[in-house]
Amino acid sequence: MGAWTWLMIAGVLEVAWAMGLKYTDGWTRPWPSLATLVLLTASIYCLAAAARTLPIGTAYAVWTGIGAAGTAVLGMALLGEPRTPWRVASLALILLGVAGLKLAR
Repeated sequence: MGAWTWLMIAGVLEVAWAMGLKYTDGWTRPWPSLATLVLLTASIYCLAAAARTLPIGTAYAVWTGIGAAGTAVLGMALLGEPRTPWRVASLALILLGVAGLKLAR
């Protein structure tokens, strides 16, 4: 599998574990906590696999960008978080930065 594929999987897993944090109730619920830890571990593993080939600065920035944007979008779509023009514009800037890092490799 290519480095960018590993990185995209890592980003999606980051969104999953970040959303999972909402359901751990401060790490007091065992099953959601365990699932969140498994997703976190898998995300880090995939990031490390991508970083074997990609520069770590690029890999980390893309990973966090996907995670931040994806989690914010799901928070708005699923959890009723505010959907303001500034939030949407800021998310677009994050995605633009991620795309720029992909193109600038």
